[in-house]
Amino acid sequence: MTILDQFKLDGKVAVVTGATRGLGQAMAVGLAEAGANIVSISRGGMAEETKAAVLATGRTFHHYQLDFAKASVTDLQNIVRTIISDHDHIDILVNNSGMIRRSPAVSFSETAWDTVVQVNMKASFFLAQAVAHHMHMQGGGKIIFTSSILGSEGGLLVASYAASKHGINGIVKALANEWSGYNIQINAIAPGYFETEMTEGLQKDRDRNEALVSRIPTGRFGKPDELKGLVVFLASQASGYVTGSVYAIDGGWLAR
Repeated sequence: MTILDQFKLDGKVAVVTGATRGLGQAMAVGLAEAGANIVSISRGGMAEETKAAVLATGRTFHHYQLDFAKASVTDLQNIVRTIISDHDHIDILVNNSGMIRRSPAVSFSETAWDTVVQVNMKASFFLAQAVAHHMHMQGGGKIIFTSSILGSEGGLLVASYAASKHGINGIVKALANEWSGYNIQINAIAPGYFETEMTEGLQKDRDRNEALVSRIPTGRFGKPDELKGLVVFLASQASGYVTGSVYAIDGGWLAR
């Protein structure tokens, strides 16, 4: 098998959460471009924009609706069973759904804390658990979490988000220790500042934007399509000996 063949995902089924927009959408399309059929899970509707982009690659796209902020462990287990019933197997899970709430730590509300931790960490863990049961039986798979550079820093006004992303980095390492022996590789992508809806406020704030860009060695925010190469690598045979790692893709932010 050539090195190019190792990156091919033909016939694979990739489940991508939060694929309706932004980074999740770009990763879903990148996986489809590499050959994977895409299953989307999000709280929103039919993800028509992502669907059109995936279908344009010649791959299939199916969407399932579930609000991670309200999902129980049973809900997560049930949606995995439904996907397997509909598609026979899951080869790749991209645990990308996430949210952020901004507030000074001294006045951060319990509701905001619990919702962010539920979506970013608890639901992601139990979805991975449900998928891993299936991957174990089928002989392996790939699980990719979306972390953040704030999994290595504290940030400002984002205590629950930073805590959840630090937690994701720990989960990745813990799961790699337990599941890698079953040919399941677990890794995370830690994006820096990208041009997405989540950072729209920062981009529009001239002073804040200039301060951020001046600290990024590449001198700009990233573009969502720049995540495609890394997610395809982590989803493919090319990363067969890569597990328990968190990959920053941040324009050099953490190198400062």
